Amino acid sequence: MTLVRDCRFTSIDFESAGAARGRTDAPVQIGLAAWSPAKGHGGRFMSYLKTDQPVTWSARKVHGIGSEHLMDAPSLLSLWPDLKNHLAGAVVVAHGKGTEKRFLRAFPGHGFGPWIDTLLLARAAWPELPDHSLGALAENRGITAAVDALVPEKRWHDALYDAVASLVLLEDLIVSCGLQDLPVEGLVSPDTSTWHRLRR
Repeated sequence: MTLVRDCRFTSIDFESAGAARGRTDAPVQIGLAAWSPAKGHGGRFMSYLKTDQPVTWSARKVHGIGSEHLMDAPSLLSLWPDLKNHLAGAVVVAHGKGTEKRFLRAFPGHGFGPWIDTLLLARAAWPELPDHSLGALAENRGITAAVDALVPEKRWHDALYDAVASLVLLEDLIVSCGLQDLPVEGLVSPDTSTWHRLRR
């Protein structure tokens, strides 16, 4: 049984080209960041990603990534050694993990996980909040400054910034709900009644 305090958490975030009509979506940027209760924050990685799909106007309006950022970018598949180095043996974290899990299907049988979804955790821990988007949670919980300090050159909807924000949110949730000494499985499939008894 592995306790939360003994885990290494690695968050992952993708920004995408946007779903053009008749085409599936494709990733254009990846961000990874690591955190553990014992060692704190570190181990960051970011790369733009090569794609043969044009970035839609609506997607660029959100994240600011255009074809000029992707000209010499590596493919997602070519980054396998880097991804494996960051994700293997870690508890994987994402805010709304569906997109991240879908893009990682490029590596069949990768075995990364278990997965923790900070969107689901935040909804469970703070059901009274009207908005559980990552930016709204960071503002409500007062952690935006902590994220800014860790990645001062980045902003929202940059894959690295959002990956770091997911980890800072997870740290805040673990500390505020007193979850350090619980089994990590409690974050994967939480018993929220326990959380609310522990909440300070």
